[in-house]
Amino acid sequence: MEARLNLFGNPVALQFIKHLNAAGKVVSDSTLPHATQELVKLRASQINGCGFCTDMHSKDAAHAGETSVRLNLVAAWREATVFTDAERAALELTEQGTRIADAAGGVTDEAWANAAKFYDEEQLTALVCLIALINTYNRANVIVQQPAGSYRPGQFG
Repeated sequence: MEARLNLFGNPVALQFIKHLNAAGKVVSDSTLPHATQELVKLRASQINGCGFCTDMHSKDAAHAGETSVRLNLVAAWREATVFTDAERAALELTEQGTRIADAAGGVTDEAWANAAKFYDEEQLTALVCLIALINTYNRANVIVQQPAGSYRPGQFG
């Protein structure tokens, strides 16, 4: 399987990705817990059907020490007992922020208030930026049908 476009060889795409990666560094360097960041990236990627990002973020999370039980249960986080209340709030915000077109009102006040109980303003800002960023990556990869399965942790960094 080949991607429709080579995002890693096209000058426009490379410049775009460079800026996305710079934005991602701002988020990764924030005080939002790294484990939460990986769970958010993985859940949004699952919802969007982005195999490339699902592959990448599940492998990066495992490489960083995340357990296979938690990774395997991200898609069913509501029924899983392995996530903290803060992580559950972040996952709910991720789902609602990713499924904007599916929800007439977008992100609910309840989901926002719940996340605000666990994260300070800097962390909430990082969470919002991360949700927007991973959705951008997911959409680009889904549009070009970027193949999944061969990613190696640290490959791009």
